[in-house]
Amino acid sequence: MTTDELFMRRALELARAGVGLVSPNPAVGAVVVDVSGREAGCGTHTYDGVKHAEIIALQQAGHAAHSGTLYLNLEPCSHQGRTGPCADAVIAAGIRRVVCSMQDPNPLVSGQGFAKLCAAGVSVEVGLFEAEAKKLNESFAKYIRLHKPLVTLKSAMSLDGKIADATKPGAELRSEDRAAMPATEGARSGYPWITGEVARAHVHQLRHRSDAILAGVGTVMADDPLLTDRSGLPRRRRLLRVILDSYLRIPLESRIIQTAENDVLVVCSNAEEAAWRALDAKGIRVQRIAAMADGRPDFAAIVKSLGELEIASLLLEGGALVNAAALASGEVDKIFLYYAPKIFGGDAVPFIAGEGLKGKAQRVERYELHRFGEDFALEGYLRDPYAVAA
Repeated sequence: MTTDELFMRRALELARAGVGLVSPNPAVGAVVVDVSGREAGCGTHTYDGVKHAEIIALQQAGHAAHSGTLYLNLEPCSHQGRTGPCADAVIAAGIRRVVCSMQDPNPLVSGQGFAKLCAAGVSVEVGLFEAEAKKLNESFAKYIRLHKPLVTLKSAMSLDGKIADATKPGAELRSEDRAAMPATEGARSGYPWITGEVARAHVHQLRHRSDAILAGVGTVMADDPLLTDRSGLPRRRRLLRVILDSYLRIPLESRIIQTAENDVLVVCSNAEEAAWRALDAKGIRVQRIAAMADGRPDFAAIVKSLGELEIASLLLEGGALVNAAALASGEVDKIFLYYAPKIFGGDAVPFIAGEGLKGKAQRVERYELHRFGEDFALEGYLRDPYAVAA
């Protein structure tokens, strides 16, 4: 591994430390290396910390930054936001060389930070570990340009694409698989998990990377889950639990309602006033979204409204009906599908219900396979989060 690769790995490691603490800003890590080749300062950006990673690193380095090299995973900003332009601070510190993974997708920056550095005589090299850096900040890339969250559809299923056995009570209402359920929830429903412990633990990593999670009311009625982030990692703000509930049928005694701390949003389309008032009395936020032809809230409108709440990433833990609505809306950016080495067959609940995608297959691009114990998962994209129109 070259020196540049070594320190860029360090910068990416620092950036990943900001996941859960930085949204809706990007995850950025920075390392200042002095003229002798030793690390003189480092920084991780967190939203509440305000200061950008490169500013923290430069302040740690002090005079040792002069004639040194700055490694970071995202282009230094060139505009006045909550902080001043980082590119100006880099120049003022006397940095002679900047090694960076990628250009900032923010239209207010987008190459201007690099241009400012080059104009000041700083050597700029871009592209080291770019793919890794882009994946780290894919939700920011979409949010900062389109003001909508990156939408990831997650599900767990058998090899024949079934998310629940037909014998499961309320299976036709299912809108979440068993992948993320702790033992108490599995015992509550009396139905075995589809995937193993390793895969279920990984689901909480997905939740930790997300600002919000969405499930249908069928999940609540059939399984009474918590839908919380139990990764054990720190978060800046609680995971927003969004329940798709057209007629506000969610039980007031459900654990989601009972544990709500301004982190539950129920989306409806045809609710009666009495049901709305009952939830309001519990301190639950309710939002009415216009219904589509099938009576369900417009999924695209839901995604747009979450963007207005500064939700940069949304994880769908839906079942057959929710999955169908989400995919049909064209709002899903990527998928993370867990598969267990099981076959249900028969009338078991399929991954997508109803008319599905009506013969319009959606191609999965840039997919990867992951192994989780005896299970595996496919991670891939339905569209590029960095595309101009997503």
